[in-house]
Amino acid sequence: MIPKATALDNLRPRLQRLYPGRADWCLEQLKKNVDSRIDGAALVAPRTWNQRDAVLITYGDQLRRSEEAPLATLHSFLTDAGLNRLINTVHLLPFYPYSSDDGFSVIDYRAVDPKLGDWDDVRRLGTNFRLAFDLVLNHASQHSHWFQQYLAGQSPYDRYFIEADPAEDLSAVVRPRSLPLLTPYETSRGTRHLWTTFSADQVDLNFAEPAVLLDLLDVLLFYIRQGARIIRLDAIAYLWKEPGTSCIHLPQTHEVVKLMRALVDAVAPGVLLLTETNVPHRENISYFGDGDEAHMVYQFSLAPLLLDAFISEDAGPLNAWLANLSPPSPGTSYFNFTASHDGVGVRPLEGLVSPERLMRLVEEIRRRGGLVSTRRSADGADSPYELNVSYFDAVADPDTDSRDSHVRKFLATQAVMLALQGIPGIYFHSLVGTPGDLEAARRSGVNRAINRRKFAVEELRQVLGDADSAQARVFAGYQGLLSTRIQQQAFHPDAAQEYCDLGDSAVVGFLRMATDGRQRILVAVNVSGQPRRLTLPETDRWQSAVDLLSQNDVNPTPGGQLELAPYQVVWLASDAA
Repeated sequence: MIPKATALDNLRPRLQRLYPGRADWCLEQLKKNVDSRIDGAALVAPRTWNQRDAVLITYGDQLRRSEEAPLATLHSFLTDAGLNRLINTVHLLPFYPYSSDDGFSVIDYRAVDPKLGDWDDVRRLGTNFRLAFDLVLNHASQHSHWFQQYLAGQSPYDRYFIEADPAEDLSAVVRPRSLPLLTPYETSRGTRHLWTTFSADQVDLNFAEPAVLLDLLDVLLFYIRQGARIIRLDAIAYLWKEPGTSCIHLPQTHEVVKLMRALVDAVAPGVLLLTETNVPHRENISYFGDGDEAHMVYQFSLAPLLLDAFISEDAGPLNAWLANLSPPSPGTSYFNFTASHDGVGVRPLEGLVSPERLMRLVEEIRRRGGLVSTRRSADGADSPYELNVSYFDAVADPDTDSRDSHVRKFLATQAVMLALQGIPGIYFHSLVGTPGDLEAARRSGVNRAINRRKFAVEELRQVLGDADSAQARVFAGYQGLLSTRIQQQAFHPDAAQEYCDLGDSAVVGFLRMATDGRQRILVAVNVSGQPRRLTLPETDRWQSAVDLLSQNDVNPTPGGQLELAPYQVVWLASDAA
């Protein structure tokens, strides 16, 4: 292992590329921050993962009980349900003081919102789970100390935000929202127009100013000190701004991620960086770099492709994507998920489905009670950006699906996600099958509120206590999937994956192979409402296979044919020959 001091010195070339002539000053300031934040002996740990790794994505105040901090309520619910035996990591969505966007407009990066609890509550959760925190680094709240000091003209904060001339041509900038890019604010120096990529309350930080980067790196170190094992880099793609460019995925942005990776490797090699870039697949995986950027990237194309397959009862685009999906390089992993606090992004479908098929998906989500958010293109037109819907609602046809078929379809989507190469991320509302809260979206005017419901803990316990409810069936079924998954060597994140053409466009198939070669699992799912007959590869291998989900022998025909019931998924296990 390279000594920490030497490893930090190796950051100088990256700082020089970002801030020519100021690299030495930046490095000295960074070293001071490291010395004040990090106890190297306590934090050096091996970076490992295996099939037991799974991440629960949840708000800190997801559950509430009278006279108790919500973080404590969440902790007791998870442990009482035994979920600490099935899920080893909890991703706490921003639990800092904030002013909008359910936490993603941060007022104070280093504090816990007192309405949720305190740092002791966070650390207690960390006794049963590894922790993941968000680093919201593209923007800060207009109510933050930094922005208030900017308004007052105080140095260095007068350089912390990006001023622009509204007459300047910024039409090349890629927009994730159908909102103005610039927002006027009254300052001590008169009216200034500032860059606001996501909303007027979320003011973009100016990373061309090295003090901004140093402050955010110090926050990163602080989170590590508080026990974060995974740091999620929120909206990282938009970090660096250069007028006249697209202002997305700029070389400087990648350089910042490389710098963060090198810093983490130097001072806390057990910590993982996860980049959040809701963009087409090729752009998304660019954040792996050459194995020197993110340890994990979100598998953004999976959620809309899986949804499209079950809605259209045609897995053609999903199969084509799987057939061409390259494995991540050693030391990196995909982060697989179907739902999160945001909606289902549709930009990751670009190049994977036709525009006509995309619009059919959009209209079908509207029919199922969902909403659609848009983004503004360079020509000023608005186009679909995100499907705002509970994933549980999205898979069901309200006109034809019974409760049983609804639950079966939903759990089938989750079984596919859990079996794919990588580490799974499970949104709390997927774990318990929460329907969408359309009234919350209408009341707040925020489309994403449809999938951000909060519960009184006794209310949720009552729903889950009714064994006949759809939510109780989902919860029990999900626990069964997780219990089975964590026992399979072939589901190790590094275990190889190979697409299998099973001879039917309504069937998805892929093979997982344990790193030691001793176990193979064939995953197959029927995305249609009709029985489908598939042809197994390597027919002899599967004659004595067992479906891990049903614990039944599969008994294919001598010709290797196997019938799947509507929406059935199988995990066929076979020992290596």
